[in-house]
Amino acid sequence: MEHLIFSLNATIPVFFVIFAGWVLKKIGVLKASFQEANNTLVFRVLFPIMLFRDISQTDLNETFTAKFFFFCLFATMLCLFAVWGAALLFVKERAAIGSFVQGSIRGSAGVLGVAFAVNMYGHSGMVPLMMVAIVPVYNISAVILLSIYSSEQSGNRTEQLRQVVKDVVTNPLILGILAGVPFALLRVDFPAMADKCINNLADLTTPLALLLVGSQFDFSTLSAKKVLTAVACVIKLVIQPAVFLPLAVWMGFREQELIALLIMLGAPSTVSSYIMARNMHNDADLACGIVVITTLFSAVTVTGFIYILRVLGYV
Repeated sequence: MEHLIFSLNATIPVFFVIFAGWVLKKIGVLKASFQEANNTLVFRVLFPIMLFRDISQTDLNETFTAKFFFFCLFATMLCLFAVWGAALLFVKERAAIGSFVQGSIRGSAGVLGVAFAVNMYGHSGMVPLMMVAIVPVYNISAVILLSIYSSEQSGNRTEQLRQVVKDVVTNPLILGILAGVPFALLRVDFPAMADKCINNLADLTTPLALLLVGSQFDFSTLSAKKVLTAVACVIKLVIQPAVFLPLAVWMGFREQELIALLIMLGAPSTVSSYIMARNMHNDADLACGIVVITTLFSAVTVTGFIYILRVLGYV
């Protein structure tokens, strides 16, 4: 029972705030204007500040390991090519391929991932290092996939690829992480006043981001492609962590490293995958369905994996 309580304490508070966001939208408290403004605030201001704080306060000499970084990178790329190959064989509708692949592999490391880590450890732990490894892969692969399988082929793909390189280089989350690295390496201690100012902004990030995730749920747009949605959800929430977590344990990863890997492999699909699919003329309904269903069922699957890791003594 102790292990179950630990697992529920790690996940239920996170999903409760998401649920609260959905309820507040339904009763008209969180309106579209609030969502739009705060999406920008969270992504471009608060998340970078929080990641900067967490990285700057980390002893990178002790926490950074090339083995962990490259495991994140190679696992993500292997999942990408495996799911892409399977989609080419079994997904018949061209516009659904890009949505299916990115929905199956691209998790919400920035929002839900950080929320899980903060809820368990009080800080983002190894999640920022994991994000540095996988966010460029996520962004580049998403644009390539959605460009190739777009229902409108008139766009300039060279320009699109140039834009994604720019987006990766100027990604606020990556910039926040990189900005914190020199402070971590030099072991800079901020004055108490500056420290409190940074903390006040950083502490807003997780609850506001989770409220926004809940407020963006729209069950009326769930895809009619129930089989593809279900398969993508099983790949995202079950197959990826079931394949790679045992390998991670065998390689010696423990505690915060395993939680970061679970987030990378088993976190629900990110809302931005739906936005990109819609804007790049792919199957937006399928992308939306994957986001909604993975978020709902991840309350069970993520809790279950944390429970198993806890029982086995790995976290």
